[in-house]
Amino acid sequence: MKKTKKRKGKPKMLITVAVIIGVVVVGLTAGILWSLPGMREIEGMKIESIDFKRFKNGIYTGKYIGSKDHLRDTELQVSIAEGKISDIKVIKGALDKNGQPVKLTGGKTVEDLFDRVLSSQSLQVDVISGATLTSKTHLKALEDALKKAQE
Repeated sequence: MKKTKKRKGKPKMLITVAVIIGVVVVGLTAGILWSLPGMREIEGMKIESIDFKRFKNGIYTGKYIGSKDHLRDTELQVSIAEGKISDIKVIKGALDKNGQPVKLTGGKTVEDLFDRVLSSQSLQVDVISGATLTSKTHLKALEDALKKAQE
């Protein structure tokens, strides 16, 4: 009669894998629940109309700071020359470690969003599909800066 050896390590490995998967699932769920109030705040946020004909020349800083969480806080600078927006620079927001715009859904960046603002001379533009919340926070920061440019 042939003796077979029982593998003692296999059940332990399965338990370890199950525990790791469980920890990951719990962590992801906690993260989503933690950020949900901030996401809801941004979803309901309205971007106001700004009169693009009343700007004073200068450099203005605008910010969006969430009241529920700070995951999507945004800060930017807008330059106004000859009464028009000449440059928009993101200081804090959708940037990588090197300060370059992060590619969002579809390979677009917030620069693409700001190009729409410049061409339409309005903040009432389509947001980047799949990056709605990020788009809205950047538009809200731009709205803040443009309000200062009108004072």
